[in-house]
Amino acid sequence: MGPIARKLRDIGPERQLSNNTAIVAHDEAGVRLDRWFKRHYPGLTHGRLEKLLRTGQVRLDSKRAKAGDRLEAGQTLRLPPQVAHGAPEEKPKAVAPQADDGDLQKYVLYMDSSVIVLNKPPGLATQGGSGLKRHIDGMLDSLAFEKTQRPRLVHRLDRDTSGVLIVARTVPAAAALAKSLAQRDASKVYWALTRGVPAKKRGTIKAALAKEGGHGPHGRDERMAVVEHDANDAKPAITEYVVLGQAGEEFAWVAAKPVTGRTHQIRVHLASLGTPIVGDFKYGGAEARPKGAIADKLHLHARAIDIARPDGGRLHVVAPLPTHMRKTWELFGFHTDDARDPFPKARKR
Repeated sequence: MGPIARKLRDIGPERQLSNNTAIVAHDEAGVRLDRWFKRHYPGLTHGRLEKLLRTGQVRLDSKRAKAGDRLEAGQTLRLPPQVAHGAPEEKPKAVAPQADDGDLQKYVLYMDSSVIVLNKPPGLATQGGSGLKRHIDGMLDSLAFEKTQRPRLVHRLDRDTSGVLIVARTVPAAAALAKSLAQRDASKVYWALTRGVPAKKRGTIKAALAKEGGHGPHGRDERMAVVEHDANDAKPAITEYVVLGQAGEEFAWVAAKPVTGRTHQIRVHLASLGTPIVGDFKYGGAEARPKGAIADKLHLHARAIDIARPDGGRLHVVAPLPTHMRKTWELFGFHTDDARDPFPKARKR
């Protein structure tokens, strides 16, 4: 067990098994019965489980159970002896290993009994897709620690965007975090380096976005575009921004706060001002190309998040810059550890 796991507080009883009986742990509340079996007995096929359920060989609090039943903490599961004490006939299918060691623990910024916060590196996708074999979602097992549940993503970042990424450790935590994000009870701040300096040093961009098809191989490359608010498929999008520093008139250090959460929102909105993010060739084209010693990579970083904790209170986490952005900040004399709040809340009168 690593040092982070050792710091965890006591989070309650673990799963116990005796006399063909299992107790549902509190961090398994809300899990479907069939998924519980998949985690604890991966060799037990769904078809065989259904047969055991139909014949009443699996009991939940002494009652017949169904595959879709949602478990509650403290419930008792009676298991057939051949499942509880013997290996099922079916063997689990081999899972292809990740391209690397699949270990996300080196990216952990914060962890408690409900939440893990990662500092996602640039170039690592959040979820799988066409041709993607290496992604955060495929490596979440390395963050289980003492939990019996597999961690869950509650939001995502673009593949080349780095920074704060929240992972829920339990089903209830995932639901609570998703609710906070949906109700906009969360504040995210991104840092970006733009090519060119916005005319207004502080402002709010209100520009609806819609998907624009026909890009990339077979037209599958997702791309967003600014559209009229009443256009078909238009979704309202709002981004607040402030210029925190600049290098002449060629580059600017911009903090951006998305009020809405549309795909590629910050990238499209900053490009719409005529100041695309450095390294963002999808929306900035040749104008997004860096100069000199600046790395030819996307300069967009999810710097901080403030969100309601699933167990009460607020969670505020700040992520250090990735290597290529840190070098750029140092090149221009920007403060890499700047702790200013670029979007302070207005004081109540």
